[in-house]
Amino acid sequence: MRLLTHLVCCLLIATFFKSAIVLGEETLPLSSCTQLTASGNSEYPPFLWQEKPNAKTLEGVNRLIIDELSRRINIPIKLVHVGPWSRAQTEVKNGRVDLMAGAFYTTERADYMDYFTPVMLHTTSVVWQRKDKRFAFNKKEDLIGKWGVTVINNSFGQEFDQFAQRKLNILSVASLSQALRMLAADRVDYVLYERSPALAYSVVLGLSDTIFPQQPFISSEGLYLTMSKKSPCNEDSLKYRIAVALQEMRQEGFTEQALIDGEKIWKESLHAGLSLE
Repeated sequence: MRLLTHLVCCLLIATFFKSAIVLGEETLPLSSCTQLTASGNSEYPPFLWQEKPNAKTLEGVNRLIIDELSRRINIPIKLVHVGPWSRAQTEVKNGRVDLMAGAFYTTERADYMDYFTPVMLHTTSVVWQRKDKRFAFNKKEDLIGKWGVTVINNSFGQEFDQFAQRKLNILSVASLSQALRMLAADRVDYVLYERSPALAYSVVLGLSDTIFPQQPFISSEGLYLTMSKKSPCNEDSLKYRIAVALQEMRQEGFTEQALIDGEKIWKESLHAGLSLE
């Protein structure tokens, strides 16, 4: 039923924007918005990260996409670090930040954010284990009875979230680095997190010889651009322009190239001695 709700929601979003495109932008009132703010998960390389621990802006694949979107809609978008992932969600929920630069779909988030299609990118979430304390994992039910950890307010898609809430013992901590260190210290049996960001952090933290991502992945989700329903810039004319720009960027191959370029920037940052502390 939840999956059906998700599909219906996406269909309604797509229908709205297709209708707007058919009617033409001239049928919509001009937007009064002159600038936008965006945020996201700052522990999410190569998609988003802080270049320095005290940096107020975010770098990465999603930054490249947001910068290009800003150019195409001709409105400045400032991608800022506002705190941990849970804080970023709160800021968007309250309308203090206009856009979320990358979020999975959940019905709870859909209550306070409008989702744009198409998705910016896709990512997979996995179970991380200690190499010296592996346990058999072939399906989500294999996690029952064990202790896991993830980051506060993280989602792995509607279906897995509901299963985890009913069946699993999962602690929530403030940061990815804390979660990975708990696993390395044998304080939990596993970590749940997206593969690429956790892999990047494991290398920087010097844990790649201690922990590893297990197969199969627990979920594969789209990373959506979203807009706060309380944003003063939440206007049909602006949302139309954003949706059209995202569609054009996907058709032109910009988002795929941004992924390649963002991963290169991340690797260069590692070679330059990036610190996540």
